[in-house]
Amino acid sequence: MLHVRMDTETKRKATTALAAMGLTASEAVRLFFHRIAVDQAFPLELKVPNAETRRAMAESEEMMRRGTARFASADEMFAELEEAGDQ
Repeated sequence: MLHVRMDTETKRKATTALAAMGLTASEAVRLFFHRIAVDQAFPLELKVPNAETRRAMAESEEMMRRGTARFASADEMFAELEEAGDQ
């Protein structure tokens, strides 16, 4: 038997998604553990974000906290992305 603690909202969202896939939470956990046992590895890629990603995450969190955006419009955002891609 395995007991897992998690918040109610995460459990609700996960069980809803699993049900859409035809799985129960118990079946999903068994499948997850089966993959670990068979592969002798964690079945998801886990990475530590690099410095650039951490800066982008911090910028995003700050924008959400302030309720501001980095770009005035989607066109402005795409123009900067295109410019960056040309470099």
